[in-house]
Amino acid sequence: MYKNFSLVPKVMFGRGSFAQLGDVLEERRTNSDGFVVFVLDDVFAGSELEKRLPVEDGDMVLYVNVDDEPKTEYTDLLVDKVKQHNTILPDGIVGIGGGSTLDIAKVVSLMLTNPGSSADYQGWDLIKNPAVYHVGIPTLAGTGAEISRTAILTGPEKKLGINSDYTLYDQVILDPELLKGVPKDQWFYTGMDCYIHDVESLKGTFINEFSKAYGEKSIDMCRQIFLEDHPDADDKLMMASYFGGMSIAYSQVGACHALSYGLSYVLGTHHGIGCCMAFDALDEIYPEGVLEFRKMMDRHQIVLPKKVAAPLSQEKLQLMVTTALNLTPLWENCLGPDWRHIMTREKCLELYLRM
Repeated sequence: MYKNFSLVPKVMFGRGSFAQLGDVLEERRTNSDGFVVFVLDDVFAGSELEKRLPVEDGDMVLYVNVDDEPKTEYTDLLVDKVKQHNTILPDGIVGIGGGSTLDIAKVVSLMLTNPGSSADYQGWDLIKNPAVYHVGIPTLAGTGAEISRTAILTGPEKKLGINSDYTLYDQVILDPELLKGVPKDQWFYTGMDCYIHDVESLKGTFINEFSKAYGEKSIDMCRQIFLEDHPDADDKLMMASYFGGMSIAYSQVGACHALSYGLSYVLGTHHGIGCCMAFDALDEIYPEGVLEFRKMMDRHQIVLPKKVAAPLSQEKLQLMVTTALNLTPLWENCLGPDWRHIMTREKCLELYLRM
């Protein structure tokens, strides 16, 4: 069976394009009693970026905290806040921030039209009703959250995304000016998420010409960004992120992302740095990619945490292993249909103990 996947229908790219958000939303403001919800990373509270939001009477600025990876319980509380703000559905949801904030905005837009808890929809194609119209505006680049049909969540029993065509944004605005001032470590870890997307897609068993076309262009831009000096590096990174997300849309990520889910679920490790920690332990699976990744780390003087799994109890170590190995499509893309004979629990535990 071939995938018949959806794409984000509208994309705006360019420096200063954020200024057109008001015009984009004007088309949706058809109800005199309507309102828009701006889902804003709370690091921007009181900032110049917040002052530039086209907020009108009745609108809601919903500050979200992403110090921790998004949890189902937290997103459910945010949905309740929106419902308390107004009893009607909003005209639109606007997510502004990094990958976690963009994923939270996706979940809010979905859960306003679907009953129950967000934990009920962790999996593939469980959402039944279309989301509220939603716009994604990244202020970090690399995760591909702006183009992805996934909203990654940690639930009471598992870390797993809400994967649905309804999750996709209706509109994305890619303004490279919004990347200015990102701390170097955060810039690097998020950018490496994109690089790792490309390696996992290009080296995976699910690879095809569709994914290869996007992945090869994305990884070429990553090399320009992280191994060379370019004045338009932020523009390149925004497009590398977009293309990297497109590359995995018709293939899949692999071992690194599976292992990073275990780190996040047990240790609360943020996705970008978790991917870097996992990738650094995968010499045997992605030898060329890991070697190049280490060159990028050296060039930007990045030092990863070490031995993070060593203090853990056997119970928690085994929970990390279980979390990682439950992601069957990722391992199959990485190692093929017989992956379980290759990536045993013992081998997976060995990889964690390397980190």
